[in-house]
Amino acid sequence: MSPVVVLLLLAGLSEAAGRILPLVTRRPGMSRTFVAGLLLAAGVVEGAVFALWPLTAWNLAELVLSTPPPGGELVWTPGLVAPLVLAAVLAFPLLGPLLHLLLFVGVGAGLAGLLAAATGLGWWAAAGYVAVAGVGLGVAVEAVRRLVVRISATEAPEPVT
Repeated sequence: MSPVVVLLLLAGLSEAAGRILPLVTRRPGMSRTFVAGLLLAAGVVEGAVFALWPLTAWNLAELVLSTPPPGGELVWTPGLVAPLVLAAVLAFPLLGPLLHLLLFVGVGAGLAGLLAAATGLGWWAAAGYVAVAGVGLGVAVEAVRRLVVRISATEAPEPVT
């Protein structure tokens, strides 16, 4: 596996841990194997979303450009992915959603610079495509999370009188 894939999986696991562990602390009866499986599955999904971010931004930019940009697609580099591994620490609700957002803005700015250089777009236009791609992916993943929670929620037992 390449270092970028490993870092994307670690970043996904990190993000999943930041989202799932606060929920696990509120439900102490969950088994360790269930929590580990949940973390692993969520980590792979989060890693895939991170992997899709530059590809989605590149495709949005291609839709607007009249001629396809020369060169290859926008790809992650280890230097760009490494800050995402910190996402778990910053994703904990009490430690700072603002810091979490700032981390993603910083990573997005790095992606915008690469997109601007690869496509010939201005930096602000590239930053707009990166932002739209990131927000779109985030909204899609959040919708799927809520749908999974709604489907998997068990009905409350009826009180016995």
